Amino acid sequence: MNGWCGKLLRINLTEKTGKVENLDENILRNFIGGRGLGAKLLYDEVKPETEPLSAENKLIFTVGPLTATGAPTAGRYSITSKSPLTGTIFDSNSGGHFGLEIKKAGYDAVVIEGTAEKLTYLFVNDENVRFEDASELAGLDTHTTTDKVLAGTDERARVACIGPAGEKLGLIGCIINDRHRAAGRGGLGAVMGSKNLKAIAVLGTGSPAIAQPERFEAAKKLAQEAIAKNPVTKDALPNYGTAVLVNVINEIGALPTKNYQEGIFKDADAISGETIRERIFVRRSACGHCPIACGRVTRAGGEEGEGPEYETVWAFGADCGVNDIEKIAIANYKCNRYGLDTISTGATIACAMELSERGVITEYIRFGNADAVLQLIDKIGSMEGIGEKLAMGSYRFAKEYGAEEYSMSVKGLELPAYDPRGVQGMGLAYATSNRGGCHLRGYMTAPEVLGNPYMVDRLKTEGKAGLTVLLQNISAAVDSLVLCRFSQFGLNPEHYAEMLSAATGIDYSDTDLLLAGERIYNLERVYNVRARVPGDTLPKRLLTEKLKEGHSKGYVVELDTMLRQYYEIRGWDENGVPLKETLKRLGL
Repeated sequence: MNGWCGKLLRINLTEKTGKVENLDENILRNFIGGRGLGAKLLYDEVKPETEPLSAENKLIFTVGPLTATGAPTAGRYSITSKSPLTGTIFDSNSGGHFGLEIKKAGYDAVVIEGTAEKLTYLFVNDENVRFEDASELAGLDTHTTTDKVLAGTDERARVACIGPAGEKLGLIGCIINDRHRAAGRGGLGAVMGSKNLKAIAVLGTGSPAIAQPERFEAAKKLAQEAIAKNPVTKDALPNYGTAVLVNVINEIGALPTKNYQEGIFKDADAISGETIRERIFVRRSACGHCPIACGRVTRAGGEEGEGPEYETVWAFGADCGVNDIEKIAIANYKCNRYGLDTISTGATIACAMELSERGVITEYIRFGNADAVLQLIDKIGSMEGIGEKLAMGSYRFAKEYGAEEYSMSVKGLELPAYDPRGVQGMGLAYATSNRGGCHLRGYMTAPEVLGNPYMVDRLKTEGKAGLTVLLQNISAAVDSLVLCRFSQFGLNPEHYAEMLSAATGIDYSDTDLLLAGERIYNLERVYNVRARVPGDTLPKRLLTEKLKEGHSKGYVVELDTMLRQYYEIRGWDENGVPLKETLKRLGL
């Protein structure tokens, strides 16, 4: 095959077997790779009622037809499973270089099933699979684990692993690859821990075949030129990283502060991308095949590491009322070592802070206390004391005290750094996200705040349903290629379709690509319906409590009107269930 490898590696931890299988070409055509392929495999192989931390759940690593081809930002990979945090079908993707090795090893997917008898790590070297005793790695952080796995395999390999949080089945535990990159959301680190899988190292020696090399090089060049011309990918992200958004979102009054009680953080500039560059910046970093290089290598507390990214800066900064960028960076480093999702960790701590200030819990935890944040991260990572409860995420934590309304989450997944009272379409995107509270399923901040591909009124609801559907479909396709979300600032569906067509030799139009995205979104929705995932709504605060100051003052999210229109455009019934004719049209 061209573009794709056409192969799946199935690893059974219970039986200690690795078997190569052929992938159906029609599945690859219709679901592309990455998120789409992962969704299709999970849908076919894991029943919706499956307990996420049971041996019956699976962990599916996938790459796309453009991975390792040199296409801009094509160094990422995706992991799909049933989330223990949300109960939804879930994929989390990550950058770095790990995904490149999966593709070079000759696979479009690696399916991990069963449960190892004791703590284990894997070494995949092309067609060879080794099962290694990881008992000596128990309890080690992700950095040390990576070093020891490389010493026991091959220094050229790339490693994805879990830290203590995943081992101890903390539901906000994540998977870390290349030491600093996280497949962060949804608690997939706990799924890996439940399988007694500490790490997987991959080393490949092959390269994907390109159907039409000259056409592909031309398409790749056009894409690179478009990324180089866009002001976001040309200047803002390379110069200031993702945290360039801190002042931008704060200025419009939509930077969630103190557990979404406010939309303005008065000390925003102290934690901005500009301040990061001035005070703790060491150098830029980039994922494999990425011309943007938005990553920041920083130094704080005597340690050097990557990050913090915008969401992390917000989660441990504005959301917790903290204005110390050095301690926010240290919080980020800690989470990477423990293997913790920074968004859920920071948001859960912020929830605890509000419950403490309201007298709901007896622990004295106050907004603005950076040292308390660092101490709580240690407790969450090791699941000690109150950390054991916090490691289950904000919804379960708050529910234990009868105060779940103070969990700023959707379907159990903590919301990120955009208050939808100031960006109405973002509220609709949060509510209808198939994986729960996520900004990346349909990044409505792009048109509502950044004017990409064009500017719309962020405080109005008209037209938001159709635009949200469009961005969700495009994003599902891009996640399946598997390319970086930031590439969407410079590229349009025609760019993606042309690269895909040239790589695979199968002609895809931009319409074909959008249809694939729509198919993937609907498949995910059907899985969630069958898994009895709660409906599409937002925390009560965002629907009823108006922002009290700033440029979004007086607004709540007008969800109901947008949601009705959204369901109609999607071809779903009034409960958000896809209609039979919709599924038939999509070949589902």
